[in-house]
Parts: sequence; structure tokens; C-alpha cells
Amino acid sequence: MPKKPKTSEPPSERILVERVQTGVRLEKRLLKVLKGLAEYHDMTLGDLLEGIVLHAFDGQHPFSAETRQRITDLKRIYKLDLDSSASHRLMEKVEETKPRQKSKRLRRKVKRRPKGRTSLSLL
Repeated sequence: MPKKPKTSEPPSERILVERVQTGVRLEKRLLKVLKGLAEYHDMTLGDLLEGIVLHAFDGQHPFSAETRQRITDLKRIYKLDLDSSASHRLMEKVEETKPRQKSKRLRRKVKRRPKGRTSLSLL
């Protein structure tokens, strides 16, 4: 897959922003497609997501016909069969968890005193 050359805006056109780290959870195959697309365009995943969201906020399509074809290829490669109709129907698969074991301290056997001996018999 030949990469498109990265275009760079002149310094006077750039906008300084403050970015924050986020712990967003995404569907696994969707993330693979996004990472593949970001790599293809030689940009970070964050830059790609910002571009997609800003275009969506303006009601514009963020991708050219060529990029949409690349997305189709990546979806096939990563077996992503979801489309926009699935957007509000996704549920996270929950795995059954095993009950937690008691700590060794709580599992420790209690030492028993020999029969016939109590703390009072020492007196």
C-alpha cells in the first residue's frame, strides 16, 4: 500500500491546543482499522480521531473516496463487519470471573492446644 505524502501546514496556520490522555474503550477490530488507517496516513491515532470528530461536528464526510476504499480493505483484513447501524447496539462481552481466593493469612490453619490444657490450667 503506497502511503500518501504527509502535508504540513505553515507555522502561521497551526493552532496550539492542550491535549489530555484518555482511557477510551473501543471495539477491538474497530481500533485495529483506525490504527491501520492512521499508520497509512503517517499520523497518530489521536490526530486521526480529532479529524474524524471535527468533520462530523461540521456535518462533513472526513474521508476521500480513496481513503474509504482503504477503510474497506482494512475492515476486510481485520474482519470488521460492523457499520453505522451497529453504533448504539454494541454491548461489551462480559467474561465470568472466578471467585477470589482468600489470602494465605486468612486460610492459615488455627493452631489448637492439646486436649486437657487450657489457659486456666497453667495457674
